[in-house]
Formats: sequence, C-alpha cells, structure tokens
Amino acid sequence: MSHLTIFEFLRGLMELDSTSGQEGEAARYVAEHLRGWGGWEVELWPVEHERFNVYARRTDARGGAPQVVMSTHLDTVPPYWPWREDATTIYGRGACDAKGIVAAQVFAAQTLAAEGVTDIGLLFVVGEERSSAGAIAANRKAPGSRFLVNGEPTESRMIRAAKGALRLDLRARGRAAHSGYPELGRSAIEALLAALARLNALALPSNDVLGATTINVGTIAGGRAPNVVADEARAELLIRLVEDAAPLRERIREAVGSLAEVDFVLEIPPIHLRTLAGFETGVVAFATDIPKLEAWGEPLLFGPGSITVAHTSEEHIKKSELLEAVGSYAAIVRQLLAMP
Repeated sequence: MSHLTIFEFLRGLMELDSTSGQEGEAARYVAEHLRGWGGWEVELWPVEHERFNVYARRTDARGGAPQVVMSTHLDTVPPYWPWREDATTIYGRGACDAKGIVAAQVFAAQTLAAEGVTDIGLLFVVGEERSSAGAIAANRKAPGSRFLVNGEPTESRMIRAAKGALRLDLRARGRAAHSGYPELGRSAIEALLAALARLNALALPSNDVLGATTINVGTIAGGRAPNVVADEARAELLIRLVEDAAPLRERIREAVGSLAEVDFVLEIPPIHLRTLAGFETGVVAFATDIPKLEAWGEPLLFGPGSITVAHTSEEHIKKSELLEAVGSYAAIVRQLLAMP
C-alpha cells in the first residue's frame, strides 16, 4: 500500500487544474504514483496534444486482459477551484466528479493487490465532461476485459439506469447594419432566440424508468456591439435523453428550420445496467462514458459523492464516504471475479 493516505493522494490530484483539454498533469500524477508504488504496469495513452488516458494493470497478472477494470475520468468542468477541507469534508473542483473517485478506485485496487488479486486494471480517461474523446480513443485499445466498473458520483448507489445525452450547437447568421437603421440588417440574435423558443416549446418524450427528457441551454453568445445589428449568434445545448435520439434529432431540425444551423456534436444513448446484491440501487439523470467504452466489458456504475453538488462552487465529498467507497469498489471487484 502507498505511503500516502487517500486524502493526501486526493489533495495532490486536486491541486492540478485538469479542466477538459488540459488533463496532462493529472494523468502524469496518477501514472507516477502507480509506478512508484510498484506492482503496476502503467501506460499513458495519447489522445491529443498533452492529453493522455492512464491504463494500468498488475505486473504479476497471469497474462491476458484483466477481467475487471475500474474506470472514471480525470477532467473537470470549468472553472477550476482549489481544494479546501474541514474535519469531515473535502471541497473543490473534482472532489466528487471525479477525482475523489479516481482516489477511491486506486486505493481499492491497492487493497485488492495486497490480498493477492491480480486480475484487475485501472483506466482513467480525459474529456468526459466535453466530448468523451478519451473514452472513444480508449475503446480502440480495449484489452478484452470482462467487466467495466465505471465511477461517477451516485451517492454510493449502484445504478440500474442512466439518461443519455445529445449535445448540439446552434449557429444563426444575419446581416450587420447600423442599429439606427435596423431595416438594413438582419439580427442573428433574434433568429437564435426564436429558434431556442421553438425548442423549448417541443413536447419531449418521457418514460417510467428515466423520467422526462430535458433541455439545457448551456452557453449563448453573439453580436459585435450594442450599436450593431448582430450578424452572428450561437448557443450550445445539452439534452438529457431517455430513449433513442433519432426521432428527436429530426424534430429539432424541423423546429429550428431556417432560423439557425444545427450541428449535433455528441450523442450518448441512455443505458440500463447490471446491479449486484448488497448494494442500494438507483437511477440517475446524467450520462456517462459507458456507451463509448463498450469494448471494455459489461458495465456497472457506482461512485461516492452526489451529482447535485458536482459542477457547482460547493462541490465536495465526505471523507467517510470516500473511505467507504474503497471497500465498496473492492467488494464489487471480488463479486465480479467470483462469477462463473
């Protein structure tokens, strides 16, 4: 076992700004610690520029692919906030989404290795918060594992279903003009707002397990100056899916019409998952990298922390839940390895 405590390891990881697109330092941090602890064959898999996935397996394995791989993501949403803590809790960007989970999985793997378990691996990817670039790249290098234990903040529940995601960009184009003579121009901002209003008016699908499809307008921008009729405007949207996206994509195109160009940039389908005895179960309204890691084996989803504080200025994880997660991940791996 490492000379570091799990909290020291997590603090060091949280000191690094690994906002999507700049995960290189975080990847090297995890890889260097695994190598330093011994018994791990560690690889940095380039994704693009200074971005790397981390893949590790036991050097004392009997050969072939590890049967069970624990995985989560290294990147975080912006902006970066440094960590702070009190007696019970660690706060800061990545505390639960998902650097705390990285720490729990690493220490669970160390616990299992100390028991002589060798048929395990670790996979930490980049880009989950933006494009799933790391998962897509990792899927091309899957070693043939039987199970993938994915980590996201699920309040220490094993998840039986999760929503998907459809990310799209809208871009409206207009004609610039002096704002004193608006009849000489065409406002891209007005066109974009009209397109967004049409999308918000759509009747969206729902089902009994995952609930309602939702739309979030995440970013919006456009125009040149307050005295210029806007010649361009754009927005980024994320839709939480509960069913196949194909019919909805068509309805979006019809609703937007000629008001704006629609570019679908990422699609992750909703999923239904295996659960294990002995764990509280639940359903979540967020998407994961699991559908982009299909070559890594049958997936399960579990993690400490709450998604309700992720992506906020109050992101945190309870120290007690983090310690319990180490034991929970180890127990999940033992159950999976015992399966015929």
